[in-house]
Amino acid sequence: MPERRTRRPDRRSKPAAARPARRAAEPRTDGPLLELEVGDVAHGGVFVARHEGRVVFVADAAPGERVVARVQDASKDRFWRADAVEVLEASPDRVPHIWAESGIDRDPIDRAGGAEFGHLRLGYQRELKGRVLADALSRFGGVEVAPAVEPVLVYEGAEDVGTGWRTRVRLHVDADGNVGPYAARSHRVVPVASLPLAVPAIERIAPLGQPFRGAEHVDLIAPSTGDAQIVVADARSSRSAPPTVDEIVAGRRFTVDRDGFWQVHRGAAETLYRAVQDAVDDALFDPRAANLDLYGGVGLLAGALLDRFGETVRLTTVEADARATEHAGTNLAGAVGVRAETARVDRFLQRLVEHPTAAERARLADATIVLDPPRSGAGREVVDLLAASGARQLVYVACDPVALGRDVGLLRAHGYELEEVRAFDLFPSTHHVEAVARLTRR
Repeated sequence: MPERRTRRPDRRSKPAAARPARRAAEPRTDGPLLELEVGDVAHGGVFVARHEGRVVFVADAAPGERVVARVQDASKDRFWRADAVEVLEASPDRVPHIWAESGIDRDPIDRAGGAEFGHLRLGYQRELKGRVLADALSRFGGVEVAPAVEPVLVYEGAEDVGTGWRTRVRLHVDADGNVGPYAARSHRVVPVASLPLAVPAIERIAPLGQPFRGAEHVDLIAPSTGDAQIVVADARSSRSAPPTVDEIVAGRRFTVDRDGFWQVHRGAAETLYRAVQDAVDDALFDPRAANLDLYGGVGLLAGALLDRFGETVRLTTVEADARATEHAGTNLAGAVGVRAETARVDRFLQRLVEHPTAAERARLADATIVLDPPRSGAGREVVDLLAASGARQLVYVACDPVALGRDVGLLRAHGYELEEVRAFDLFPSTHHVEAVARLTRR
């Protein structure tokens, strides 16, 4: 299952050109079998092999392994896609898959998606994610850094084992009413008997094996306050204002729509909250400047700045989703210098930099800008506008290594340099990794 279950309008999916093309919705069951020597990890949770000079992206493998793989997509001249179906020589970092329904002993069309690194030792997963991030920053950003991927802050009594972390799970429903996750890289519903990535409260209420004929999907939600909930969506679902839930982060309460965006790992919000606080260089922070929180959602990272620098900080949080902006205004209501604005980030920045007065230009040049863009990253247009602002420092929260690398490269061309970057394993047993980077104006 994707790491971000519900998207705000600004959280668009990453363009296909920046990663290997997605597989067709229904994987083949009759593709040719190849014996392959597996090389290094690639972006997207697959591994690189070669067959007669052609690149083959192999799922469910590991670097150094020799596997038999079934080709699923041979439609591209430059590369094919395949799934490992037998391991001839195993990596020492291979372990029994944490999700039985995703294991290599199953036919690829029946493997549950959303745990593509679950067959690897947890520490090795993080090593691989670090390699992907370092490669993206080097290849696209022109900087040589190799941040270690840090575990998420876990609650007292919790073990860092790569399971039991998801507080939001979406199960899909097929035409026959069967409920389950999608199979890996497809839209085929796979009935399962377990949800090992989910927090225990979700596992207890998950309606696995129950028919949901006529439903579109079933959401399982376990907020940090209140009981876990099952939400069944169908064509008759109400279009009125959705119910809300409350999340507590570092003692601060955030109201969010029940089906709105929130970090899915139970410790992710607080991890990012503290990482952003740590990333801001206080020597460069001016509380009276035109500080910004872009793609701000319900105000999580704005709250982090307020808790570090005080409730009188001048700060505008910008979000395209009107409901999220409404919640941000409420969540940050005690701060006298905060304004929550509903706007697309590119349009907001365009207005800001187009015709500023001398005083406005000075306040913007002294600003700290926090941005948490969609998986596609900020992109060239927003980067150009950020550079035009002349802000002192940018704190960039990224959920895609390639998008971050590209945007770091674009910002460096405008005179910003990457000062530090940290990486966090917000999605254990998947290929996803989050990074927090600080860039400063030369």
